[in-house]
Amino acid sequence: MPLTEPAVRATDVVLRYGDTTAVARSSFTIPQGAVTALIGPNGSGKSTMLGAIAGLTDPGAGRIEVLPIDGRRRRVSLVLQSTRVAESLPVTVGEVVTMGRYATTGAHRRLGAADRAAVAAAIDRMGIADLASHHLSELSEGQRQRVFVAQGLAQEHDLLLLDEPMTGLDLVSMKAIDRVIHAEQQAGGTVVITTHDLAEAHAADHVVLMAKRVVASGPPQAVLTREHLLAAYGSGLLHAVGERIFLDDPAHWHAPDLHAHRDRSLPDAAD
Repeated sequence: MPLTEPAVRATDVVLRYGDTTAVARSSFTIPQGAVTALIGPNGSGKSTMLGAIAGLTDPGAGRIEVLPIDGRRRRVSLVLQSTRVAESLPVTVGEVVTMGRYATTGAHRRLGAADRAAVAAAIDRMGIADLASHHLSELSEGQRQRVFVAQGLAQEHDLLLLDEPMTGLDLVSMKAIDRVIHAEQQAGGTVVITTHDLAEAHAADHVVLMAKRVVASGPPQAVLTREHLLAAYGSGLLHAVGERIFLDDPAHWHAPDLHAHRDRSLPDAAD
């Protein structure tokens, strides 16, 4: 599939927290209608970049542009990791998903038929209808993540941003989220995910490799090379055995009986 039209364009962007530079000067594009993976070691700036694309962080320098689609402003939906959301929120699963409509209706307006249909469809797509009346604290990590992905789906969007959507999840939840990612693309949407997993990045259409800057961006075969991965991860975390590249990143290993990509290697990597 040719990836020509950009959905997002970053030009010499710099992201800062106070006096600390989170992402040094970088330029890249994210293609429309593709699944793009932002990958890099812990602290590489992936989540910060995702937030900047969503408009939550203003660049310290340069520009990030979410480009129009069909002559109108592109709608963005951001889904954070469920681990970053307080379990003590006194809300049910159904209420959390319904919050996804607030960007359209406002928090104090009554939901219309279209809003209720969008919420029901999102709940159904994530397979959580039987959990709608449950409190967040009653759910497993994977179930909570599916709830927040459903919230993002309920929001009207052209660009779906997912922050490490499958890290540490059970296989059922991973498969549900993976199906949604591909369904979004097949429907013409653009999806951006952050990940620590080389296999997930290799399966994407487009990759942005980060290490507090953009090391490389483009098709997986061009980005996930030994040279680029060494620049991003360093020799302490990156190991090559024959034609396979392995990441030794214990802070982000998934439970061995849960993660379908626990190999954490990149098959058939190019030099």
